[in-house]
Amino acid sequence: MTALDGKVVLATGAASGIGRATALRLGSAGAKVVICDIAEQQGLQVAKEMHEMGMVVHFICADLSIESDVKSVIDQTIDKFGKLDGAFNNAGIVQRGKALLDLTTEEWELALRIDLTSVFWCIKYELQAMLPVGGAIVNTASGLGQVAIPFACEYIAAKHGLLGLTKAAAVEYAHLGVRVNAVLPGVIETPVLQSMSQNDGFRDMLCKLKDRHPIGRFGQPSEIADAVVWLLSEAASFVNGASIAVDGGYLAA
Repeated sequence: MTALDGKVVLATGAASGIGRATALRLGSAGAKVVICDIAEQQGLQVAKEMHEMGMVVHFICADLSIESDVKSVIDQTIDKFGKLDGAFNNAGIVQRGKALLDLTTEEWELALRIDLTSVFWCIKYELQAMLPVGGAIVNTASGLGQVAIPFACEYIAAKHGLLGLTKAAAVEYAHLGVRVNAVLPGVIETPVLQSMSQNDGFRDMLCKLKDRHPIGRFGQPSEIADAVVWLLSEAASFVNGASIAVDGGYLAA
């Protein structure tokens, strides 16, 4: 038996990076995995890879900044597999690298809609599916949900809010059998990070951030994935409302 045998788990933002690595780990742990992303071709490719590895997987293309799309993802999951046992709410966007004074209202609202409001919708509809039998939810927050750096106010505000949302859901629904936790990645080597490093300003910032990771390097997507699988499993049955830093010691430094 593996950690998630027989479980149905949804992973959003699963077409690349942390989401892709986690989808693969979930499949390896025995789960039936529903992967969701707005990037259809990339998502289908991940599903194809998982299927070829003998994993049970289903891909749904959706825009989670639209509430009806979120509800549809949960409905399609139930239609396909008959239940929902776990969810990894990982979809999001990164900061624009602008000072607060230069950030437009539209940019601010988009960041909060995708990085916070969409997770509220995910949790809302996931809870409705899980409450008859219980389950577990893990949200991707960030070390920037507890601290701050320059030129990321919209992202920082959203991730601070996400930690509050995680705790609120955890205390409201634990007695009904649903645990809700968050992972706080440090800087992780993903395609998004690689694209950001092409910008001179971001490159300088990333060099400084690497120095602030006591472990001496950035993280790998698989290292976040391992933490998520643990939190979704019965091995973490007494973990609820927690913010688990997987950051090489960044927050401790």
